[in-house]
Amino acid sequence: MLLAIDAGNTNIVFAACEGETIRGQWRAVTQTPRTADEYAVMLGPLLALEGLSFADLTTAIVATVVPSALFDLRLFCRKYLKCEPLVVKDPSLDLGIAINVDRPSAVGADRLVNSVAGHARYPGALIVVDFGTATTFDVVSESGAYEGGVIAPGVNLSAEALHQAAALLPRVAIQRTQTVIGKDTVPAMQSGLFWGYIGLIETIVARIKEEYGKPMTVIATGGLANIFYKQTPAIEHLDPDLTIRGLALIHARATR
Repeated sequence: MLLAIDAGNTNIVFAACEGETIRGQWRAVTQTPRTADEYAVMLGPLLALEGLSFADLTTAIVATVVPSALFDLRLFCRKYLKCEPLVVKDPSLDLGIAINVDRPSAVGADRLVNSVAGHARYPGALIVVDFGTATTFDVVSESGAYEGGVIAPGVNLSAEALHQAAALLPRVAIQRTQTVIGKDTVPAMQSGLFWGYIGLIETIVARIKEEYGKPMTVIATGGLANIFYKQTPAIEHLDPDLTIRGLALIHARATR
């Protein structure tokens, strides 16, 4: 069984995958430094809840945009899974897609993994919108090539920036407001964050489609995607497991 690890700036996701089936998936706050033993202490009981153990996990793959986390994730796999993990962005690992940007090495591992999964799961050209610490819009061609994209501040990051930079503005939950005009500070902030992001999504998607010049399917993924799915016609599909499925596809390609 495969352990797929997606380590982002805010959260780290572990998923036990058996073929195309995700047997279990767990999300934790990304903390660095966190030792290999700490990963084991955290993950062992979660596996047990699904009737699994480290002995069931024989292979692993890691995608991370946090370089300082990679050493201990490798060590965790070696010590507890008895395997050497594949690492996305390792020069020896062929993802099977073209990367048509000025500096391919600078593209985040998660964005490439999402491109692989998106192309495998949806026909035609794509825009993959990943709602995480940053909100990214990635363009995938009809042939599956990564064609670049857009990086914007994530909605939680924007909310925290408001709180940190303005003495009288509190932390607020991100949620849809029934009216755009807020009658107090908190609803006014929530309106600006939610409807501001709806405007950001719709404008960037429209401009990408205009620039690309061909029909495109828009997929949303990431921890905050469900907040905006069905709130705008710009997003057509919600695929919360896209990154994990991409990791499983890359591992299967590399080991067949």
